[in-house]
Amino acid sequence: MRVEATQAAGGGDAGDRLRLGRAELLLIFAFWTFMAVLTAANALLDPRGRGLQPNIASAPIALAFIESYLWALVTPFVFLLSSRYGIERSRWLSRVLLFLGVGIVVSIFVDSVTTWLRFDVFFTPRRRGPPPGSLPGPLMGIVRLWYLNELIVYIAVLAAGFARDYFLRYRGRVEETARLQAHAAQLQAQLAEARLSALRTQLDPHFLFNTLHAVSALVERDPRGVRKMISRLSELLRHNLEGAGEQEVPLEEEMKVTERYLEIMQIRFQGKLELEIRMEGAAAGALVPSLVLQPLVENAIKHGVSRIGGTGKIEITAGRRGKRVLLRVVDNGPGPAAGASDGVGLRNTRARLEELYGDAASLSLDAAEGGGTRAEVALPYHTRADLHAAGIAPPAPGAP
Repeated sequence: MRVEATQAAGGGDAGDRLRLGRAELLLIFAFWTFMAVLTAANALLDPRGRGLQPNIASAPIALAFIESYLWALVTPFVFLLSSRYGIERSRWLSRVLLFLGVGIVVSIFVDSVTTWLRFDVFFTPRRRGPPPGSLPGPLMGIVRLWYLNELIVYIAVLAAGFARDYFLRYRGRVEETARLQAHAAQLQAQLAEARLSALRTQLDPHFLFNTLHAVSALVERDPRGVRKMISRLSELLRHNLEGAGEQEVPLEEEMKVTERYLEIMQIRFQGKLELEIRMEGAAAGALVPSLVLQPLVENAIKHGVSRIGGTGKIEITAGRRGKRVLLRVVDNGPGPAAGASDGVGLRNTRARLEELYGDAASLSLDAAEGGGTRAEVALPYHTRADLHAAGIAPPAPGAP
């Protein structure tokens, strides 16, 4: 873990910065070739003789290219040095001395080679022999600091190496940040899916328990009705098993599931439950959380119609209002009861809406006009076609 943290903080693997790719090597070669051309052109166009007689006509060109290619050979080494030993706050003085020492050695080497080529290979001095009392050979160049020009070139190459290292570190940090953000988003999506699955797992047994309780209440009074209830219950269970992996279903499908559940409740109430279900055609394809209506209907039955002596009535409406879908369940019971919104079904429904839509969805429970309770769910309007166009989900079965 410590190694991973260090790499993330340093902008990626240090080995990537210590290795020069083929493109970088070609770029170094091209740059120093360009510098050789400029130097050769300057030597050919310079009217001053500089006190040297060329042994061959191409001597200025050959010397310019050899000197530039010497620096081309040195440049990768300087780049690797700048990447391997960055200037850190805690050790900056020792690193500066290291870079300066290496720079002096490299500069003296390049100056010695080019001086030897200039005076002993390609050119002949017009006045032979060193002045009396002067040091012979390379020592004269060292004492007189003739390598300062090469040292300036070395500093420029070192600065380019630092710039390269900084760029690679920065790019590594950006890539690492992008990877961490993608990983965090993936973990967040998995966590949300796990929460939704847990809420769905809590809701299914609750729904099954309430339905079986309704069946058991009529075993002796209405055996024929019980058989019909069991048939409807098997259809509901089959639907739930087949769609266990879907968090959202089309509203039209959700309404059919709710109707099957209400058929069971109508048998339970022995004709004392009236239903009114309306769904606008424009909202039929809207995606809604699976089993979103069933807890609302359960609440209307448990805290509403089951508490009155006469015939109970439940009205379910679903429609589209601009970019939102409104689902409403109204009963003619005594009104909202204390703690009615804290039941397992409604509590889980609120949690699922928050996981799926955040603040864009809501569930409210209040008194209806004329008495009773009104439960309303508002959520964003979207269809499977919208998700497919956005690349979020595959198209619905049979869709073009």
